[in-house]
Amino acid sequence: MKNHSDKTPINQWSEDDRPREKLMLKGKAALSDAELIAILLGSGSSDETAVDLARRILNDVQNNLIELSALTVGDLSKYKGIGEAKAISIVAAMELGRRRRGAEVIRKKKVVCSNDAFEVFQTYIGDAHYERFMIILLNNANRLIKVVNISEGGLAATVTDIRKIFKIALDHNASAMVLGHNHPSGNLQPSNSDIALTQKIVNAGKVLDIGVLDHIIVGKEKYYSFKDESQM
Repeated sequence: MKNHSDKTPINQWSEDDRPREKLMLKGKAALSDAELIAILLGSGSSDETAVDLARRILNDVQNNLIELSALTVGDLSKYKGIGEAKAISIVAAMELGRRRRGAEVIRKKKVVCSNDAFEVFQTYIGDAHYERFMIILLNNANRLIKVVNISEGGLAATVTDIRKIFKIALDHNASAMVLGHNHPSGNLQPSNSDIALTQKIVNAGKVLDIGVLDHIIVGKEKYYSFKDESQM
């Protein structure tokens, strides 16, 4: 794509460079992230084209789509040229992308390592602004039965009811489970309470013959595995 630094309106660009026409002519894979976002925007402002505006937004999130997906309607509306309707379109598109990823993960239906568990949890709580505790329920072949939200808390902690966890596991005839929660601060190291809670749940699982295979602390792109780090 040519760099139209003179702010020439998109409708005056060559057909090969206009995002909508380019998608029709060359397919969606031929477009950059900025061009795809420009299609969602439809138009820019008097100072910049939709593509330039999209590039500026991406630059502000270090060209990271995961960071872009964390922006709210309010965050996006602060940009000149983006009203509430355009902001909602971007947020909706990001959410569809997240759900598509989640659907692909669930379709695999088997959790055999920490990264498999992270992929499942990340689609649910990777972008959450508050701490949430979830479990993945598995059958005896480590195939996914269900992902269950156990509790939600504040910015730094959530209260987890161990009895609730195992009641749900028994109700679904689960043979094993993986624990997961996020740290909104971005610090993936487990706290002392995280370690203590994990051990309590592991011990309860031994009594009920329900294996607790791992505990994943979820970040936007990375994770901490209690099992991989020999914490359980």
